[in-house]
Amino acid sequence: MGPLGRLSRAAADRALALAPHVSDLRARAVDMPPAESFIGALRRTEVAVIAEVKRRSPSKGTINAAIDAATQARAYERGGAAALSILTEPAEFGGALGDLGEASRATSIPTLKKDFHVHPVQVFEAKAAGASALLLIARALPPGQLAELAELAADVRLEVLIEVRSESELEDALAVDGAVIGVNSRNLETLVIEPEVAARVLAAIPPRRIAIAESGIVQRSDVERVAAAGADAVLVGSSLSASADPSAAVAALTGVARVRRGG
Repeated sequence: MGPLGRLSRAAADRALALAPHVSDLRARAVDMPPAESFIGALRRTEVAVIAEVKRRSPSKGTINAAIDAATQARAYERGGAAALSILTEPAEFGGALGDLGEASRATSIPTLKKDFHVHPVQVFEAKAAGASALLLIARALPPGQLAELAELAADVRLEVLIEVRSESELEDALAVDGAVIGVNSRNLETLVIEPEVAARVLAAIPPRRIAIAESGIVQRSDVERVAAAGADAVLVGSSLSASADPSAAVAALTGVARVRRGG
């Protein structure tokens, strides 16, 4: 079983453990006030930077095991990050649900709950924890389940980022009204970065949708490269989390002008 299958299976096991609490989580999700809009934060004339709190990964191993989510989030905000991505997957990324709450309370910018979401109870958990948006990976979900989870998210006023790697996955994502589209250059089965994927799939995303380039963003020239392909935002994890000065590292990626897709 590859990394994606393994992580999805582990997520299903975590969801099963949460299942007895679904009624409570649903009630808390419904009662949560609206969070800062993730989509609204990404609508700007320059390429928005989504800065990620990431302790480790299957591809890189340990990145920064000592990260404090609140401290890191404040540094990212000072550097000009438009939004935060908080990895909450515990086993292979070293994340925790508590990181999301800490980062949300420490800053005024929206938070994305980045995890392998495969069950409705996880949608309620994300909203109850204070997330502005959550990640859905098209490759990890049948189209019907993708639509179901996105609809549940809308019901509790939670925005959605759908991650794709192909035109067929993009078609499924575009069927979800209002979803942000993320194009991941990393093959989650092999963990290899394939830059040509971003260039090809970004070009196919309608201009009205927010498009995010994910993985392989290290320096400003990488932001310029995906901006030329039509990215409205970049999601950057490893290089920022590993930096000795995360605020300066974010600032170095900001200020790149957006290039409108389709002219």
